[in-house]
Amino acid sequence: MSAPPDAREDFKRRVDHIEEAYEFFLAYASQGVPSDHTSATGDQIRQYLKRCDSALTGLGDFILTFVDHAGLNQAPYRAFAGVIDRDARDASAAIQLVLSLSAIGSQVIDNLNASIHLRALLTDLFLIDEVLKTARIAD
Repeated sequence: MSAPPDAREDFKRRVDHIEEAYEFFLAYASQGVPSDHTSATGDQIRQYLKRCDSALTGLGDFILTFVDHAGLNQAPYRAFAGVIDRDARDASAAIQLVLSLSAIGSQVIDNLNASIHLRALLTDLFLIDEVLKTARIAD
């Protein structure tokens, strides 16, 4: 069984955007950028935040659609897709809060990285990715 190539690519793209953003956030947090001024790096952080937030939108439903298109029974995935959806919405709320700032300093991003919402979501994605690979639909 296999998900359509475009669905596999969309899943990979979403996960990549979230992981890349988290890695950029780690680097940004270590730069000591003050929150009282704007910078070119501040523009970059906004781009990563927006790309990550976009990848989070409808993530739980996307997982279920992905599973369905692969011909798998949704039942065992449904509850965990709900967990992913909740964690994605919670992470999105934190990201949108940060995006509301006129200037984004390193300390805010460090706190976002430490947020249980973002960390839980990353762990959720690592787990579902391995489960899907084991089911041979995300290869």
